[in-house]
Amino acid sequence: MSSFKASELALSPDGRPYHIHAAGNEIADNVILVGDPSRVAMFKPLFDEIVYESSNREINLFTGLTKASGSAAKRAGGARVTVLSTGMGCDNIDIVMTELDAAANIVTEPGATAISPTHRSLNIIRIGTCGSVNPAADAGAVVASHYAIGLDGLMNYYQCDESKLETAVADSFAAHIRVPQTWAKPYCVRADERLCSSLAGNAYGGITVTAPGFYGPQGRYIRLAPAMPDMVERAATFSWHGIPVTNLEMETSAIYAFASQLGHRALTLCLVIANRTTGRFINDYHDQMQTLIENTVGQLSYLK
Repeated sequence: MSSFKASELALSPDGRPYHIHAAGNEIADNVILVGDPSRVAMFKPLFDEIVYESSNREINLFTGLTKASGSAAKRAGGARVTVLSTGMGCDNIDIVMTELDAAANIVTEPGATAISPTHRSLNIIRIGTCGSVNPAADAGAVVASHYAIGLDGLMNYYQCDESKLETAVADSFAAHIRVPQTWAKPYCVRADERLCSSLAGNAYGGITVTAPGFYGPQGRYIRLAPAMPDMVERAATFSWHGIPVTNLEMETSAIYAFASQLGHRALTLCLVIANRTTGRFINDYHDQMQTLIENTVGQLSYLK
């Protein structure tokens, strides 16, 4: 069996991927990612059984069977789902997505590791928060990311299959907002169409811009001036074949890129907590987030 160097694929002493600390049979085919470690606990009342649980740094993880959902006429059995937190930013997504794929598709044995001869594909759904740049998607609305444009630069460090990237969208966006030469080259990836049709529901569909930070990279001016103070205004006027930019956040482009390159399916659903055009911000969005969580988990029972 061929092996990866121990310094390259980091494993815990028990052979699990080091950061997520979960092996292949402990990861469900349906995976929900949240940024906030404390948000993982919000899912537990929706589960009948927890079969595995771990916590390491900012990554809280559990796998379980959701409660049956739906009316008596259309009742669906529970779905096996893994919920884990990623922390904030695409640098954390680099770790989580790599190790989720390793758990699903790398066989580990004492002293040896190898790629599994049978590929396993995961459904990966991010449930998060974002800032809207569209007045119609006001604070409290839910946005489904049909496309994600990454300003984070993460995928520039990987050899990517260009056919799985939406290069024309990224190039058009870069020209539209006049991306400075000092910035990383933008990339763009499309959401999985099946997940969109199954889970997006009545959410606002649009293009999500993923930034490598919360303040300057999203055009916020506190004490240190951003390089592009009018970034929100520039981004808000971009559309691709009638699909507008709807929101800014910090993780989706990397999730979509890793999923497409590694043979998984991904979708992001975000609750808008700030509208950058109207200036509205929700401080307490617990109830709206709980509703989004319940609706999404309930739909997973029907996901084929």
